[in-house]
Amino acid sequence: MKILLIDVYNFNKGGAESVCFNTGKMLEEHGNEVVYFTLKWKQNSPSPFEKYFPKSKETRSGPLRTVKNIINYFYHFEAANKIEQLIIEEKPDIAHIHLLWGQITPSIFPVLRKYKIPILFTVHDYRIVCPAYTFRDGNGRICEACRGKFFYRCVTHTCCKNSKLMSIVMAGEQYFRNTFFNPLKYIDGFIYVSNFAKGIQEKHMPLIKAKPSIILYNFSESIASCPKILQEDKYYLYFGRLSYEKGINTLLEAFKMLPNCKLKVVGKGPKENELKDFVCKSNMQNVEFLGYKQGEELTSLVSGAYFVIVPSEWYENNPMTIIEAYSVGTPVLGARIGGIPEIIIEDENGYQFESANINDLKEKIIKVDSLPVEKYEALSWGTLVFANKYLNPENYYLELMAFYKQFLK
Repeated sequence: MKILLIDVYNFNKGGAESVCFNTGKMLEEHGNEVVYFTLKWKQNSPSPFEKYFPKSKETRSGPLRTVKNIINYFYHFEAANKIEQLIIEEKPDIAHIHLLWGQITPSIFPVLRKYKIPILFTVHDYRIVCPAYTFRDGNGRICEACRGKFFYRCVTHTCCKNSKLMSIVMAGEQYFRNTFFNPLKYIDGFIYVSNFAKGIQEKHMPLIKAKPSIILYNFSESIASCPKILQEDKYYLYFGRLSYEKGINTLLEAFKMLPNCKLKVVGKGPKENELKDFVCKSNMQNVEFLGYKQGEELTSLVSGAYFVIVPSEWYENNPMTIIEAYSVGTPVLGARIGGIPEIIIEDENGYQFESANINDLKEKIIKVDSLPVEKYEALSWGTLVFANKYLNPENYYLELMAFYKQFLK
């Protein structure tokens, strides 16, 4: 089978890309052909398919660059042309989309339909029903006011990074998309990475229930064979994007009250300088920013961590941070929000705390900081049991291929 994998980026920008590239690698290992379609970015990894990649907002040039970027946020003419070239030359059997909205745009939908290529979509965020994609308003509060159709409320609530202009653009894109490229018309099947994601998508777009779907937790490429031994140099780890919805401010506030507990922060993002200033002004000697890490260096940090902490304050879907922690036997402290409670089983592979609650997080850290060795090893075992049951790549492959085959004639 030849699978066309579609994502905005051809580099590991976030969890969606990790899943996309890991899926491609897994498919190839099982004898399938994989073709990629992304935009051009300066950070892109080399690709044999880059001749098909249309320009992104960063690689586009010329005096009308700003105007073109605005137009291409709604409809990417070059993407439609390029993907047609790719289809004619590569002849994929199926298209599997990971990220699309506001970048590649649904301009590619009619082209895929023209060549009778089934379209499957993995739901990594909530852009189908929420213009701001995080279900948070401009004040950072959980918000479902649009209810899948009243997108003007994105503007009245200033949901997009607290900017009226951005909120207008994103709400406008949503109205444009639903009028001319309604996902229900073009997308043949949905892959949800959590029960929560499926539930909230169907809540705000009830007609989507008629579409074939499957729930597949993100998988781990490899799973450790034995639990961890407690290290003397004990540290907690946050790794991921340093942005407002990730709850990193709450995390730092908690550690400010726990000077004897060590926190390592891995990642980059728009809040990086603000967070570093907070740590500096608070004279916090127990927090260390390590920047962006990947590959073996990141795996080593995750494996060496006492606990990974996921303090999200938005409807987190199925965080790769938890998947990666479990795969090396590291227990997790996670916020009770979105899809996180589905994969953190209290007292078996980690602990939950109330999202955005500094004191509850602090108390949970105090609790786990004094765990007996035997209990910690039992938690580590619990992560591996969960990983082998739900995050196993072989099981994932069999279920994904069975889903693919539903759409092939």
